[in-house]
Amino acid sequence: MQMPPIRAVLFDYGLVLSGPPDPVAHRRMETILNTTHAELEAPYWRYRHDYDLGVLSGAEFWRVVGAELGHPPSDGELTQLLAADVDLWTQPNQPMIEWAIGLQRAGITTGILSNIGDAMESGIIERFSWLAGFQHHTFSHRIAKPNERIYKHAINGIGHPANATLFIDDRIENVEAARSVGLHAIQYTNHDSFIRAFQDADIIGLPLPTSLIAR
Repeated sequence: MQMPPIRAVLFDYGLVLSGPPDPVAHRRMETILNTTHAELEAPYWRYRHDYDLGVLSGAEFWRVVGAELGHPPSDGELTQLLAADVDLWTQPNQPMIEWAIGLQRAGITTGILSNIGDAMESGIIERFSWLAGFQHHTFSHRIAKPNERIYKHAINGIGHPANATLFIDDRIENVEAARSVGLHAIQYTNHDSFIRAFQDADIIGLPLPTSLIAR
């Protein structure tokens, strides 16, 4: 059975619309907390889901991380850490941003479905004016991927049925969860692999993303 035309696309933010973490921003965090890259990575990711889920605010997240590293941050350091964290995740993935803007101009509904903490959400919205072009935003805070409820919330928000909506995410567990609620979903690992997966999926109704090779 041929799939129906896609009328909406939901994008993850991190590592889909944004590029890899900025190493300069990461080094700023290490300097502020007087630690190393390897030492910071463990607590950063251990508590990240609670931050994305809204269990921890941005300030609380950095207080917990700093305390575990033996360097509870001062108020001034908290401000610097929050800013560095936004910088870490705001390296634009320009080919995907341009494709999203092209979809919007073609009348395709676009939205964002992303696990992201409160301070990070505020930071990226302030940084990137193009985010306003997405008709719907679902940021986690209370429910996070891969919980199926967040996908249903996003489907309701974007206003098109799941079988007419494509979801793109860098994590396979999030892609599989999206498929389980009826969304078409493609994992994004790099741009040219995404184009191949897009072509293999035989998607109807969307223009082909631009290849990096052709740029």
